[in-house]
Amino acid sequence: MQEFLIPARPDLQAARESWLKALAGERRLSALTVEAYERDSRQFLQFLTGHCGGAPGLKDIADLRPADLRGFLASRRNTGAGPRTLGRGLAGVRSFLRFLERRGLANAAGAAALRAPKQPKSLPKPLTAGDARRIVSADEQLAEEPWIAARNAAVLTLLYGCGLRISEALGLTGADLASSRETVLRITGKGGKTRLVPVLPVAFAAVAEYRRLCPYHLDMEGPLFRGARGGPLNPAIVQREMARLRSALNLPDTATPHALRHSFATHLLGRGGDLRTIQELLGHASLSTTQIYTGVDTARLLDIYEAAHPRA
Repeated sequence: MQEFLIPARPDLQAARESWLKALAGERRLSALTVEAYERDSRQFLQFLTGHCGGAPGLKDIADLRPADLRGFLASRRNTGAGPRTLGRGLAGVRSFLRFLERRGLANAAGAAALRAPKQPKSLPKPLTAGDARRIVSADEQLAEEPWIAARNAAVLTLLYGCGLRISEALGLTGADLASSRETVLRITGKGGKTRLVPVLPVAFAAVAEYRRLCPYHLDMEGPLFRGARGGPLNPAIVQREMARLRSALNLPDTATPHALRHSFATHLLGRGGDLRTIQELLGHASLSTTQIYTGVDTARLLDIYEAAHPRA
């Protein structure tokens, strides 16, 4: 994790560092979630520095009131933060204060009493089946080096064919999908939850072609997907390549790598997949999270109806 200058006194800095380590170690949150909480808590301490007239210490946050936290959210809103960002920021502050409360260092009642910003209702935006197949096709990849084009196709195929998150695909090691006898991946997702995901033959073939062309030795414990210089592939590279494809194929801005995961779920549901199975394949902790895809399918049916029915 990148080092930043933290505007806080040593006692509060040490407590915050212990909290972040607990998130990663004890609660086994993903690296991206811990990074987001680190950023949100740092912004909170920056706000308190101005709010309190100096770098805050533990005594300054021991009894924060809802009004103090509303001030923090208002300051973030003034810088352009939307409801989702504000909600996540408040969740991070609550987590930190509860951590301190369990150690007798703060009172988290003020944070618990504050209502989170109302979140806008939006549906995932999957690709059509045809567009998804074009995105993952090796023939459509824009990289000049054949092995990088094969790598990109393999990663995107795993996102769409297995419903993986980018972090899960890039977390695979050289030991994964090394044999054609492997038809199931064991994936550790958010919160350390493990799930089994079937691997389609087309996905295995894409990974096998990448392995064949990759110029670097893929040892069993090292990362499966490599960057141009042989190090672990950065998620930002996948995002960038998807943006290039999006432009070349004239697809909307909603065509992101994560949209391939949405497409996986939506297309399974549209072909008769049941919600419980899709929940397990996606690694959702709650069925209510998976149920959002029923809204996507309903919206798609209504679009078809309005476009095709003579009396629509």
